Amino acid sequence: MITLPGVSQAMIANNLTPFEPTHPGELIKDELESRKLTQVKLAESIGVSPSLLNEIIKGKRGVSTEMALLIEAALNIPADLLLNLQNDYNMQMVRSDASFMKRLSSIRNIAAML
Repeated sequence: MITLPGVSQAMIANNLTPFEPTHPGELIKDELESRKLTQVKLAESIGVSPSLLNEIIKGKRGVSTEMALLIEAALNIPADLLLNLQNDYNMQMVRSDASFMKRLSSIRNIAAML
């Protein structure tokens, strides 16, 4: 996290969280559209079921390391980019869960007393 004297943390662009996190499926979908390639064709070429690929593209399922490598081989999208997007997405989703954040705060308070 970046800090600057006299500047609120919330006002520093690098500390902002996007309103809606970007799932890596959105990037895959955009790439397919730009190449005029169907989900079925991609699924066939990487040896996965079209329904699995569709769930990833719709953001209902995460991108695994194996899937990221398959997509990298087929579309030349770096696997580490897809995995970083997935990790950022997961973190943002958890951080937007108020009950989980309250639980973390409670744990931090307990840990501070140790």
